[in-house]
Amino acid sequence: MSPALTLYLLAARLAAPFARLLLARRAARGKEDPARLGERMGLPGLPRPAGQLVWLHGASVGEAMAALALIARMGAARPGLAFLLTTGTLTSARLAAPLMPPRARHQFAPLDAWAFVTRFLDHWRPDLSARIDSEIWPATLVATARTGAPLALVNGRISARSRQGWDWAPGMARALMRRFALISAQDDASAARFVALGADPARVCVGGALKAAAPPPAADPDALAALRAAVGARPVWVAASTHAPEEALALTAHAASAIPGLLTLIAPRHPERGAEVAALAQGQGLTVTRRSLGQGIDGAAVHVADTLGEMGLWYRLAPFAFIGGSVAPLGGHNPYEPAALGAALAHGPHVENFADAYAALAGAARLVSDADDLAAALRWALAPGGGLSAEAAAAARAGAAALAPDADALEEAAAALLALLDGRG
Repeated sequence: MSPALTLYLLAARLAAPFARLLLARRAARGKEDPARLGERMGLPGLPRPAGQLVWLHGASVGEAMAALALIARMGAARPGLAFLLTTGTLTSARLAAPLMPPRARHQFAPLDAWAFVTRFLDHWRPDLSARIDSEIWPATLVATARTGAPLALVNGRISARSRQGWDWAPGMARALMRRFALISAQDDASAARFVALGADPARVCVGGALKAAAPPPAADPDALAALRAAVGARPVWVAASTHAPEEALALTAHAASAIPGLLTLIAPRHPERGAEVAALAQGQGLTVTRRSLGQGIDGAAVHVADTLGEMGLWYRLAPFAFIGGSVAPLGGHNPYEPAALGAALAHGPHVENFADAYAALAGAARLVSDADDLAAALRWALAPGGGLSAEAAAAARAGAAALAPDADALEEAAAALLALLDGRG
């Protein structure tokens, strides 16, 4: 074991009192469920089911949806398997809850404190653990590996920046990577970076992007019909999963586009920022309403979609979507969902979190760097009287085709995990 990992695990053994304080502060700020704080400390909220249990962990919404797609495929192949899905955010928990199949349970993931993780493992005793995307928590990985259950990283992704972040502790990275029995990467670049960090090349493969296989977010039919009736023939677009300063950029583009009757929907990545976003719109002299306050869109130039679990509504209502976290240098957010629902797309230059997906969209999505670019994209995309221009509609069809789900990726990931469970991986 590397010196850096030894020191980390020592800190993790001492971390529990401080972690409790952190959880209390997060709960006070609305970032944790006060009724389920025990789960974050490894205290079970549910009994363990009998028989074999597969534990899948996804940090947030996209990873949780990919995990649910895996659960469905594995459960179809093995009806007797039980599943535990853990996530780390309130949003993912709320969205996953109504989608859980009968033999699956949800819990919040324990923080990476040794006492919390071992308490969690002692109760749940998973027969297989699979982590989705890029969740690398050292104490959790070490403690899970010590149980003897195989450990997998599925849909694995690591950016060049994250890879460089491990340069301070190469021995620790190697020790952690070597604990995985399987690393199925999203793309060739991520696979090469995992190997460079010390993963056994024989255990690394390229399995594709599971988020493409997850179903697009649902929408309440009655709510969608009411919104479409309220919009009527107005041109409408959505700035989705935005971070500061992308809301200001969207508002400036709204004005600069000079499109008559334009309705701008802004869905901030963190809905608790709704009041802040509304104040920005008011500061620019725009009429604004907020979904979280029960306000409609009649008469509004800007509607702030500051609720959880309704992105399916906005992507179906708006034929053109700007994907946030991409002008703000955060690596970009999931383009699969709006593409699957037929939206024409725009994004900023920072898309390394989904590099392969955005590369596939080249020529089918508009690259924007500032408000002028976005205003030009709005004029290009939106037809008078609502809907898309012919050119934007063709781009939307091309984008949907480029990001069409890869059924083989889901099937192969499920088969690989079942092989690990059977001791054949």
